[in-house]
Amino acid sequence: MPPKQRQIRMQQQGGLAAMQQLETRSDEELEREQKFKAAAQAILGARAAERYDAKASREHFRKALASARPQERIALRRMADASLALAERRPDDLKAAVERLGQAPPSNRQLMLLRFMGLVAPSASAGRVARVRGVAIIIGLIVALIVLGTLIVKLIAWPLGGLSTLVAVWVGILLIIVVLAVLALLGRRRQANAKAARAAGPGS
Repeated sequence: MPPKQRQIRMQQQGGLAAMQQLETRSDEELEREQKFKAAAQAILGARAAERYDAKASREHFRKALASARPQERIALRRMADASLALAERRPDDLKAAVERLGQAPPSNRQLMLLRFMGLVAPSASAGRVARVRGVAIIIGLIVALIVLGTLIVKLIAWPLGGLSTLVAVWVGILLIIVVLAVLALLGRRRQANAKAARAAGPGS
């Protein structure tokens, strides 16, 4: 291999290794990183995309591209495309961008959840009609959950003599809150385990 190509490959491998090491750092530590600024800003951009903050994600990737070596910019642009597609709830674009990165595309279930998020919580760039539709969907879901919780409570209490509708509604709301809290806790634990597995690397 000619010396110049060998040097470029070593630089690329160094950047990738730095990104894996930096993934365990906090956002504040990544903001202060100067030696591997491009990698740190790319990680911050990906984290902002996971919070569906498209504006912050775009700004972090802009800084990453400005700090990157020329041979690193293609990979960073692909990462930016995937992250922004996630932040802006564009499942089809996300799937294509992840495939361009050479990674396994999101599952159909994950894409379906992203489409649902795009309906109930559209990005800031969406129009007023999309945002009004999202609010209407959220209100409809809340009403449906309250009705479902009330019916479940009434069915459980029916063999014991039943409950008044008002009491059943309040107990049903409490039941739905508990169920949602448990699901949120399980989801956070699963996300934390997945992040720890990514940080540990494939060789762990």
